[in-house]
Parts: sequence; C-alpha cells; structure tokens
Amino acid sequence: MILAVDIGNTNIVVGCFSDNKILFTERISTNKTATDLEYASSVQMPMHMHDVNPTMLRGAIISSVVPSVTNTFKRAVEKYAGVDVLVVGPGIKTGLSITIDNPAQLGSDLVVDAVAGINNYPVPQIIIDMGTATTMSVIDKNKNYTGGIIMTGVSVSAEALAARTSQLPRIAYEVPKKVVGTNTVDSMKSGVIYANACAIDGLIEKIEEEIGNQCTVIATGGLASTIIPLCKKSIIIDDELLLKGLMIIYNKNI
Repeated sequence: MILAVDIGNTNIVVGCFSDNKILFTERISTNKTATDLEYASSVQMPMHMHDVNPTMLRGAIISSVVPSVTNTFKRAVEKYAGVDVLVVGPGIKTGLSITIDNPAQLGSDLVVDAVAGINNYPVPQIIIDMGTATTMSVIDKNKNYTGGIIMTGVSVSAEALAARTSQLPRIAYEVPKKVVGTNTVDSMKSGVIYANACAIDGLIEKIEEEIGNQCTVIATGGLASTIIPLCKKSIIIDDELLLKGLMIIYNKNI
C-alpha cells in the first residue's frame, strides 16, 4: 500500500493506493507553520478513519507547490510510517515530454495531472485544476505538455472582493438559484461562480481555435464539482486525477 500526498497552497490531499487502485482520498488544511509531528497527526487521522495501519504502507510519494512545507511533510510521513518518500521533482521519471520555454518552472501538480491525463484519456487534451489558482494545461496530440493558462482561483477572487470592499461579505461557494441575483450575497455568488464557468468555456474555445483541434477536457480540484456542471462545454470531472498521476509516477520510480 502506498501513501500519496499532494501539497497545495490551501489544502493537502492525502490518499492511499494499492495494486493500482485508489482506496481513499481526504483533504487537510495546509499550515505553513505546522511541525512534522503536527502533520504526522494530520496523516494519522484519515488513515485511522479508513482502517489503514502505518505498518501496511511500503512507500510514499509527495507532490508539492509549497516548498516550505515539503520537507516538513516528508519528515512527518517518515516519522509516522517509517517508509521511504519520493518527492516529485528533478530526477524523478514521469514519462512526460515538456516543451514549454523552461520546463523547470512547471509546477509538480501540473506535471502529475498531465501524467494522469495522458495515461487515462485521449489526446489532445486540456486539463483544468481548480485550486487556489485555476490552471489549464494543454497536451498536444503527441502527448507533449505544450503550455497553459493560470488564472485567479474562485476562492481567491471572492476573498479579494470581500477584503477590498467595505460592504461586501465573504460568501459560501454555492450555486445561486438564478443568474441574476436579487440580493447582495446571491449577486456575489452569481458573479463568482458563473463568471468562472463562463471563463472556462471561453478559454476552452480559444485554446481549441489556437491549436486547431478539439480536445478532451478534464477537470479536477476542490471546486470543480461546483463550477464545471455549469459550463456548456463537455468536461470530464475526475476528482482523483492527481492521485492517479502520483500512482503512475511512483510505479515508474520503484
């Protein structure tokens, strides 16, 4: 059994897989000041909930976009389970060809998403990851990672709106009953939720026009299940995409 961890700016996704099957996934909050012991306790909770004993683990793999947390979490896993931990980065085999200007700049989460994408879905493809930022990765018909788009994430835009105005509150990320809101909260929900859905539709259209091909579109990330059903484009929601990628990369490196 292998522990798979994706460290994001807001949440850390923790999961386990065995024999190429994902057994569970859970989310914990990213805390840049947490110690390795505190993170070890955070790992213990979902493992205990799913009846996984640390002695059942034979390895672990981490992808991270928060460098200050990476080594702390690595030590936490080593302390909790006593296993070797792979960290996605230079020197790790991924099987992904990256053709952007500087491949070293590509975030490990986008690499892992793309590895899962090319191994599970037809190409060319667009992969949407809706986290703190919303990213769109473009994979061409030859399975090359050719580039992408980074835009403000749903929660970041909503929090900025509340923080920079005097009378607008923080809101829950829920779909309002109507596009045209009849009160402040519903108007904000509509602006945040529907604006992102329309932006995704529009960007997919622009990307497909630019590359001259219709793409398989896959979406993942915390808010994908809220936003993507509102899009007009045909988009596959895969909440386990990143863990599938970690599973593939782990198997390439053992």
